[in-house]
Amino acid sequence: MEKKIPLSEAQLREVIKKFPTPFHIYDEAAIRQNVRNLISAFSWAPAFKEYFAVKATPNPTLLKVLKEEGVGADCSSLAELILAERSGIVGEEIMFSSNDTPAEDFIKARQLGAIINLDDISHIDFLEKQAGIPEVISFRYNPGPLMASGNTIIGFPEDAKYGLTRQQIHSAYRIMRDKGVKRFGIHTMVISNELNSDSFVGTANMMFDLIIELSQELGISFEFVNLGGGIGIPYKPEQQPVDLARVGQGIKQAYEEKIVANGLHPLRIAMECGRMITGPYGYLVSTVLHKKAIYKNYVGLDACMANLMRPALYGSYHHISVVGKEHLPCDHVYDVTGSLCENNDKFAIDRALPAIDIGDIIVIHDAGAHGFAMGFNYNGKLRSAELLLKPDGKVEMIRRAETIDDYLATLNI
Repeated sequence: MEKKIPLSEAQLREVIKKFPTPFHIYDEAAIRQNVRNLISAFSWAPAFKEYFAVKATPNPTLLKVLKEEGVGADCSSLAELILAERSGIVGEEIMFSSNDTPAEDFIKARQLGAIINLDDISHIDFLEKQAGIPEVISFRYNPGPLMASGNTIIGFPEDAKYGLTRQQIHSAYRIMRDKGVKRFGIHTMVISNELNSDSFVGTANMMFDLIIELSQELGISFEFVNLGGGIGIPYKPEQQPVDLARVGQGIKQAYEEKIVANGLHPLRIAMECGRMITGPYGYLVSTVLHKKAIYKNYVGLDACMANLMRPALYGSYHHISVVGKEHLPCDHVYDVTGSLCENNDKFAIDRALPAIDIGDIIVIHDAGAHGFAMGFNYNGKLRSAELLLKPDGKVEMIRRAETIDDYLATLNI
């Protein structure tokens, strides 16, 4: 699929006159349509709920946009809980899934009335002591090695630090039942950035089987199952997005065969997608500062891995457009770099691109999730601004760029 920029070259240059590069810019209309497509794929489900993973793009303006589309918040820290609250998302519109959780985080989640999703059986006593047992409780399931039913494509959950084992999860629900809890949910998150639709159906089948087992053994009923996120995005042009309609229909079939057939309907289906909601519709815009020719050819940007860490951290591919040169032949090979004193500060290695000149505008695609959010201040680099492209074509700043004064503000000088 062709990677396109939602602004013309002339429009983008006008934006840059007002907001200097580097910056992240998000396409509101595309984000809204994208989340509507997800919700539509589960229109068959009883009260389907998407809890947006705040960690992906923690900006209250975007959280408010998603709230208008009926989306809640998936939070994993005190700061994310406060961001949700200040965006008007409270109560059971929040699902709080954390690990190694401080007491103050649980206390805030209880104050907000959020659904608490515990990551470990030992957290039962900790939660009860620090914040009390809530009305509704959920546990995160880690299935360990997955060797059957097509679930091998999910990966290796046994290597992850998250969740309860199968034996522990039986004990955990029994403990909570005996403590008087009446409302139950269950959660898993065992996929990340997956493009194969079958893996999500496999996860649903696994969780429906577990719900049947727990319901029959313990005599409890489940209000919801949160199937996690993990829906990937096509970072490379040759990749295709996940077929949401196919995912929805596959899970519907499993729901009818297992949940309905066993008398467990209605069961609310929930997800906590982040990357697929905002990721494809956020762009890091930067300007070429320098070119360097030594053993390789380098293009140096005014952005660095402090603005987008994924390529340095994971070796991830992000497509790059040279504004105004999109249709020129990619007959030059460059490493596209930032200015950090780290040799992995590269957005691309040996990337075929058009001939690049100093002053060219570079757009790095699919930076709308886990981009700005993973920023840092190493080398004294400052976090850049975030902008929102409104449906009417106007651009507004939704987070200002940091200044040197911000960087120095916490220091005793």
